[in-house]
Amino acid sequence: MITVHRFRQGNLCFAVDGGSAAIHGLDEVAYEVLGVWLELYESGGRCLTCHEQGGPEDRRACLERVLDGCNELFAIYGADTVKDAAGDLMELVEAGLLFHDDAYVDDVATGKLASSSLKALCLNVSHDCNLRCRYCFAGTGNFGGERLNMPGSIARGAIDFLLANSPGRERVEVDFFGGEPLLNLPVVKETVEYGRAQAQSMGKEIRFTLTTNGLLLDEDTASYLDQTMFNVVLSLDGRPAVNDLLRVTPKGAGTYKTILPRLQHMAQLRQDRQYYVRGTYTAYNKDFFEDVRHLVEVGFDRVSVEPVVTDPEKPYALGAADLQELFQQYDQLAEYYLAMEESGRGFEFYHFNLSLLEGQCLAKRLTGCGAGSEYLAITPNGDIYPCHQFVGREHYVMGSIEDGSLDEGIRALFQGSHVLDKAECRGCWARFFCSGGCHANAVSRNGDIKQPDALSCALLKKRLECSIYIQGRLLD
Repeated sequence: MITVHRFRQGNLCFAVDGGSAAIHGLDEVAYEVLGVWLELYESGGRCLTCHEQGGPEDRRACLERVLDGCNELFAIYGADTVKDAAGDLMELVEAGLLFHDDAYVDDVATGKLASSSLKALCLNVSHDCNLRCRYCFAGTGNFGGERLNMPGSIARGAIDFLLANSPGRERVEVDFFGGEPLLNLPVVKETVEYGRAQAQSMGKEIRFTLTTNGLLLDEDTASYLDQTMFNVVLSLDGRPAVNDLLRVTPKGAGTYKTILPRLQHMAQLRQDRQYYVRGTYTAYNKDFFEDVRHLVEVGFDRVSVEPVVTDPEKPYALGAADLQELFQQYDQLAEYYLAMEESGRGFEFYHFNLSLLEGQCLAKRLTGCGAGSEYLAITPNGDIYPCHQFVGREHYVMGSIEDGSLDEGIRALFQGSHVLDKAECRGCWARFFCSGGCHANAVSRNGDIKQPDALSCALLKKRLECSIYIQGRLLD
């Protein structure tokens, strides 16, 4: 499907071709000419070169139709300038970088690109937590069930399952999650040791990641994580009042003062290795730019602050009425990001990470994160789920580590839920950047993995615009 999105961000103009995922920086004249072209296209006056391999006569006819609508632009910019801009845009069309129809991928988007080889497991080593975060999608750690820790036998079985079901992969990943995984640190350590030995014997490598709220990050634990983890994710929502409103202990006490120095120490240890401080913004802190700025000011240079995923009826849930305010926050954040970069004090904001020179392969663009196919989650009792955010939804249980079973029907459902199989996605300019969005979020909001959440889509597209703008400014 042909989709072209043009937008202004800051002092720059851009166009994104949905079909090819090509990004174009435009001057003011080209931006305006493209606007005329899009009006022609959307009104039904479609040019042949947008759909067929037209010859010179077709291209001339197309340009003439576009230029017929440019009389006002002639008066502003001059006829020659406008004609040159239109010609440049036609060159992009001819190169397959503008008004590109992606129908050619339909025949390979039916499962052929979805790998049957596992890439990663999320091990919920603890279904318990020493916090009671009020927005927690995991039911404050227990996922709506019993509070328990994963035994070593299940963890070892999960490692064996991953290695046995990842043919063709030299590197796989294991994420320690919860609840709070440090409540089960002995099993984490046992799993790392066992996993490394087993992977080495098979000529593979396992990269480990752990997510923690930081309460148990003493000196020894921090040192261990620094030595063994490929990535460490640290949870903190931002300013003290924001963090302590929802991230509280079982007794209702705030955690900021206790956690901050421990997370700072962990971040200092990780300067030459990966880490992220990850926060959540809700209806209670729609001014989340201030939280990002606070996290940077207290010393964190790798930050991710993400919208809450929850029941839309919750008082802290975000809704469509909040979008314009949230968009303004991303605008502020983009300018702050650039100002810090220019001052030599740059930081990384996870959702602004975008490479204009390297991109995802076609398979990744179509299938996204791989939940339910390449990525699975394991509970303490060995149940297998499509990802950690599906844990507790019993009809999504895919099998068990204990007997090695795996429901290929559920797996096929997730493999088939690619971006071109979702009606809302097929006509979206951001489809090959977003890859269809989060399945769990779609289920939470709409009850269907093939119906993306509109709020999440809108926020992602805004983040993408900001990301493109930042890269454009940095390359300028």
